[in-house]
Amino acid sequence: MEADEKLAQRLADVEAYLELAREGENVEADFRAELARLRREIDRLETETMLAGENDRLNAIVTIHPGAGGTESQDWAEMLLRMYRRWAERRGFRFKLMDYQAGEEAGLKSATFNVAGDYAYGLLTSEIGVHRLVRISPFDSAGRRHTSFASVFVSPEIDDNINIDIKPEELRVETYRSAGKGGQHVNTTDSAVRITHIPTGLVAQCQNERSQHRNREMALKILRSKLYEWELEKKREESRKLEASKADIDFGSQIRSYVLHPYRLVKDNRTKLEVGDAERVLDGDIDPFIKAYLLSRRTVPK
Repeated sequence: MEADEKLAQRLADVEAYLELAREGENVEADFRAELARLRREIDRLETETMLAGENDRLNAIVTIHPGAGGTESQDWAEMLLRMYRRWAERRGFRFKLMDYQAGEEAGLKSATFNVAGDYAYGLLTSEIGVHRLVRISPFDSAGRRHTSFASVFVSPEIDDNINIDIKPEELRVETYRSAGKGGQHVNTTDSAVRITHIPTGLVAQCQNERSQHRNREMALKILRSKLYEWELEKKREESRKLEASKADIDFGSQIRSYVLHPYRLVKDNRTKLEVGDAERVLDGDIDPFIKAYLLSRRTVPK
């Protein structure tokens, strides 16, 4: 297996540096760097062993919505968007913004993006729910502390061979003029597409492609993924009702708090994991929270 070969190579490199050190070579810096890479590889493989779900290996489609609170919450949603973009970059995943609705003064009203890479969906399921920010507001002239909320929803980017029955008469298709981050083609025609699935109320929209036809295709792809995740969530809810202990989260629950004032701390409300370096977390270092969540989900209650 490729992973086994990669791990074996890392181990061989560490052993090679140890041998050079025994021979009197000054390789301490290189040895420490290689050891850190080995630890990261082991940690990544350990995390992936906890992802055995049928869709865990798939790419992910993520949607962020600010909560009530206007500009403050919209800015917080923008901060989350950046956090996930940086996380994807750290992992070597491909990040593609599919839809972006800008806020009136700052931040965003909604954003949908795709993260492509092995286990992207399985990893990002840990992020589903409401994220809470506490800080001194940069938009408050009195310098008061504000609490903001934003919700994150994640669905798998399903393969075309998975059958999701969508009847044309159950869809409401609207077109509008693009107004987000998309390049020179934005704001020229009514090429953006919003599709509503009437029976469930699920909405998918796309504006960042170069034609109405491509935006419609991508919006349908997003909608198919959302419908698939919606069906999966119904099954999960049925299972949770049979459990005496609810370890999983429900969409809409507060899962994590990011405090920037009066102290700096990020705390996951499900696993109780706390990290003091809030700036590092907001710069995309969320793997400790992902791993802790996967471990807690695997733990069988006594």
